[in-house]
Amino acid sequence: MKFAPLVAAVIGVLVATSAVAERKKLTPASPQPASVKSGLNVQYAYPPDVKNLADAQAALSAGAERGKPLKGLDYRDTKEGQHALTSKQEHYVAARITGYVKFDAPGNYEIEFMTNDGLDAKIGGVRVGYTDERTPCDTTRIVDVAVPEAGWYPVDILWFQRWKSSCLHMRWGKEGQKRTWTPNSAFGR
Repeated sequence: MKFAPLVAAVIGVLVATSAVAERKKLTPASPQPASVKSGLNVQYAYPPDVKNLADAQAALSAGAERGKPLKGLDYRDTKEGQHALTSKQEHYVAARITGYVKFDAPGNYEIEFMTNDGLDAKIGGVRVGYTDERTPCDTTRIVDVAVPEAGWYPVDILWFQRWKSSCLHMRWGKEGQKRTWTPNSAFGR
């Protein structure tokens, strides 16, 4: 049992090293946008069915239409009859969401999403959220990222909603601090 504290310390170092090795560096928008409007751009497609991200991408490629901009990424779980995000429908919706998110300070951040259904989210060229399943409103895994400088970072999200309720949220926080809902004011287009 003398070795238990040593083993625990070694495991702690390995876990910490692994987390740092997995941390990916985000790339800021270049050039930084001179001015942005609040919210995010969105394009929609309405396929007869959508079961995965490949179906969503195919539907958008076949004919997307511009939707009302999103206020940010804080769309709570819908109730029966409510439309998905700013779309025209509650079911069978594919969306491509683009714009920027602003980090006020450099540092290491943790990002996670809540989604119903599929999601492939990239910020600054790094995948920060992914699920290719039909799921109730649930969290993705937490992704550790390095933000090299304060400023705007490009957002590119592929999302789909198949059946029943829908949601899309983003949480973030500096490493070691509590993650909070990302305020709509952090997003621009």
